[in-house]
Amino acid sequence: MSFIRRAATVLAAATALTAGLALPALAHVSITPGTAEQGGFTKVAFRVPNERDNASTTKVQVSFPADHPLAFVSVKPVPGWEVKVTEGKLPKPVKTEYGDLEEAVTTVVWSGGKINPGEFQEFEVSMGQLPKDVDSLTFPTEQTYSGGEVVKWADAPKSDGTEAEHPVPTLKLVPASGADEHSAAGASAAPVAATGPSVAPVAAAESVSDGTARLLGGAGLVVGIIGVVVGALGLRRRTA
Repeated sequence: MSFIRRAATVLAAATALTAGLALPALAHVSITPGTAEQGGFTKVAFRVPNERDNASTTKVQVSFPADHPLAFVSVKPVPGWEVKVTEGKLPKPVKTEYGDLEEAVTTVVWSGGKINPGEFQEFEVSMGQLPKDVDSLTFPTEQTYSGGEVVKWADAPKSDGTEAEHPVPTLKLVPASGADEHSAAGASAAPVAATGPSVAPVAAAESVSDGTARLLGGAGLVVGIIGVVVGALGLRRRTA
């Protein structure tokens, strides 16, 4: 019993230590999902937890990258929150496959709502086209509390690999896999492939079923006629 108790104590201590180490990371402002494909479009959510016990989050401001501006940005309404999207003129036009981009979204601000202590809120954004020549985009974020405190999530990763105190929300970009194109091609080809082979068996099955029904119906009719004849002969014999 003493061994089991010691094992349970060690397990509880390890669990508490793991939870203690994980909680600070979970409390950071982050982007989910944290990865997207280069050159494509994506939908992400800025996840904002409340880190204070005595104040509520009342405003969230996200700055969009100016060195790699995004041509298309749209936001999903959040009940109870007002959103303001600000565009600005770029220092010089950026060439895209849709033409020269002279203006782009610089900031998105959500305000008027409330994230109470112990709660979090997600603010969804659809954006693109993502650049192809970088492996990440950063979105410095300011979190304002009801007491007037402003926390700036803008710290770059430390050189030793440890996490910064207020890490900047980062979206990692990975090379395009082409899965969407392959899936689309497969989806468009699938109905053709499925329609071709399936038509003949269905028609054949219906034909066989119809022929079988007719055969059984004819056989039943013959049996019925024979029964009538046999019954009539029997009646004659009884009468005679």
